[in-house]
Amino acid sequence: MLKERGDESPLFYCTKIMVSKERVIALIEERFQDLNTDLYLVELAISAKNVIRVEIDKIDGSVSVEECVSISRNIEHNLDREQEDFELHVSSAGLDKPFRHINQYKKNIGRTVQVKLNESGKIEGRLDGVTEKEIKLIRSEKRRIQGRKKKEVIDEEFHFSFDEIKETKIVVSFK
Repeated sequence: MLKERGDESPLFYCTKIMVSKERVIALIEERFQDLNTDLYLVELAISAKNVIRVEIDKIDGSVSVEECVSISRNIEHNLDREQEDFELHVSSAGLDKPFRHINQYKKNIGRTVQVKLNESGKIEGRLDGVTEKEIKLIRSEKRRIQGRKKKEVIDEEFHFSFDEIKETKIVVSFK
């Protein structure tokens, strides 16, 4: 907007409106309903400069490029760039990032994960179960049993509440 004051040179006033997080969530949820899939929102971040980062995942399978594009277009077409200048990034949750939603735990039952604990280091094992309050992890180790010649695989079961967990990541293996 251009505003002139007396005979001084023109001054430019830039009024940037912050994008509403609630509005973006509503647009994402609207598209989830339209696509009729098991997509869910993992994370939404909007910076002070209106950089919108949307991270999505799917309960079964992986997120397609078409699904990301569809969500991106729905947000893009329903926000007014003239009032809310923004930058938009829509992506799927990456394998290299820690879990941030309980559905990511449920989706990866049976996979090997590394759990970093708030207090006592980290542990690697097979994610065996998830409830609203905790996860169950099975760690398998070969150990020599007294009186036996060969090592045997011993399974140890661990339960960790979400309060104890700093982060959980999938262990990517190329075996």
